Amino acid sequence: MRIVVLGSAAGGGLPQWNCGCANCRRARAGDPAVPARTQSSIAVSADGLRWALFNASPDLRQQVAATPALAPPDGALRGTPLASVVLTNADIDHVAGLLSLREAQPFALYASGRIHAVLEANPIFDVLDRDRVPRRALELGGAVPLSDAAGAPIGLEVTLFPVPGKVPLWLEGGRPAEELAGEAGDTVGVEVTDGRRRLLYVPACARVTPALLDRLHGADLLLFDGTLWDDEEMVRQGLGPKTGPRMGHLSVGGPQGSIAALREARVRRRAFIHLNNSNPLLAADTPERAAAAAAGWEVASDGQEFIP
Repeated sequence: MRIVVLGSAAGGGLPQWNCGCANCRRARAGDPAVPARTQSSIAVSADGLRWALFNASPDLRQQVAATPALAPPDGALRGTPLASVVLTNADIDHVAGLLSLREAQPFALYASGRIHAVLEANPIFDVLDRDRVPRRALELGGAVPLSDAAGAPIGLEVTLFPVPGKVPLWLEGGRPAEELAGEAGDTVGVEVTDGRRRLLYVPACARVTPALLDRLHGADLLLFDGTLWDDEEMVRQGLGPKTGPRMGHLSVGGPQGSIAALREARVRRRAFIHLNNSNPLLAADTPERAAAAAAGWEVASDGQEFIP
């Protein structure tokens, strides 16, 4: 199984277009310790020929162009190795890239029923021709072989499982925070296997539950929500009023953070993905990056390839 990180940042990327925080200034200046990053997405293949995309970020066109394995086949006027797309929620940074896949190209679109319902309610996603892009709803907890639009298997099996999260920002509608947690299927993690290796991809998670911890055990690779280092960092940096819990993301550091919560998880390799531009983990020369490394965590980067 091959896993390519197409994008490793949270919504807005790094540098974010309108942000002058320390990380964005350093990335904009070309500081090698703070490389630019696009918005979170990965591609996975069992054979290096047919690929599944996990989340379709707004930066998808740029990400595909930067990834030789996703280029059209030699000699083809039109075509792509992308056979299927799997969504983990309906946030803008995970679905907007679907609009870049509208050029009459067949692929299969997988998501939970809850996520599909969001797409169904927004007619802009009808630019994806349903005769060419079948929408396939996955039941939570059931292992399903991925296939292309025509139904040919691509050698990967996926299981969607619920994780604590919140409804997408663009669907909050002014509701109070206590009503934003959403329902099972609004935010999911994905277990991916080619029959030999097992990947757990959880780019958004509000807390670690016993069920989630049990599922992670034995994984060859865990790519986990690294949005914030601490709950108050955006407020402290003057970037906005929202805390980690209000955003629906478990922070990385501290006694209640994901490093501590996942310390006992029996995972062969682990890396953070979906990092907000405020997060000091984005800089290779910070104490926070050193602390994460000491705890056995990597920070995924754009273009990085994992072969578990």
